[in-house]
Amino acid sequence: MNTYAIVLHGGAVTMKPGELSEEEAAFQRVGLGEALHAGWLILSRGGPALDAVEAAVRSLEDNPHFNAGRGASLTRQGEAELDAAIMDGRTLKAGVVGGVKYVKHPISLARAVLEHSPHVFLAGEGALEFALQRGLPVAGPEYFQTAKTRAQWLELAQQEAAPAGHDTVGAVALDLAGNLAVATSTGGIEGQAKGRVGDSPMLGGGTYATNDACAVSCTGDGEVLMRGALAHEVCALVKYKSLPLAEACQAALGLHDDLLRGDKGMIAIDPQGRIALEFNTNVMRRAYRVGEAAPYVAIFREE
Repeated sequence: MNTYAIVLHGGAVTMKPGELSEEEAAFQRVGLGEALHAGWLILSRGGPALDAVEAAVRSLEDNPHFNAGRGASLTRQGEAELDAAIMDGRTLKAGVVGGVKYVKHPISLARAVLEHSPHVFLAGEGALEFALQRGLPVAGPEYFQTAKTRAQWLELAQQEAAPAGHDTVGAVALDLAGNLAVATSTGGIEGQAKGRVGDSPMLGGGTYATNDACAVSCTGDGEVLMRGALAHEVCALVKYKSLPLAEACQAALGLHDDLLRGDKGMIAIDPQGRIALEFNTNVMRRAYRVGEAAPYVAIFREE
């Protein structure tokens, strides 16, 4: 009997004890559960993995407690610049957007690129124009400037502190037809330079899916994940070295550890429905559900 499964992440980060309040953690748990259910429902009804990962990530983009869409971190100029990628493991088709402003659901814009553009990657004003052509919902800057992100931006602006924080949201799924898909979306890092693009929209860096290996979505220090091409590293270790999925993720996390130091996390799923959630941080917002089994939602490493 074929199985189906979905795995989510809402960002991996190293935090000091008490830095994440109980109230905020509770909001994030609810948000993870809602996004998980949105994607799982599609799979349970026989829908495609591509639809499931898009639905799950859209839910997180709508949630101001996650760094994607509405809750995106702000650049040094106080603006939200959004990145997203989606990939179909069956066809290897992908849609990617980077440095996009005003688009409520960057992951749906990436899906539109996959389905309706001859290109894979659209950025900046070109991506926004494509969103308008496709009739996707947009909003003014105030929509993305939540109380939380505005406070973080003001603190950075006043202190001239180095950029901090690197949360991302992502989903990987296997559907009843045996196909894999991945979706990743982010607002980048707090106080990032204008025009900075992270690993999330980099195919092979933070996002990759292929039916002959696995689907992977990464989170953490984007520059580190890009330089290691860690999403593709996992797929390569599974495909060419026949490593079990969790071992492949662990090996990728440790790749050139002396050169690629930083927070790293990843979720993955293979065509047999085996899942992996690996990270080197003390916080990794994560959730999964395999078939009809009970959903799992966690934030802290010890859970």
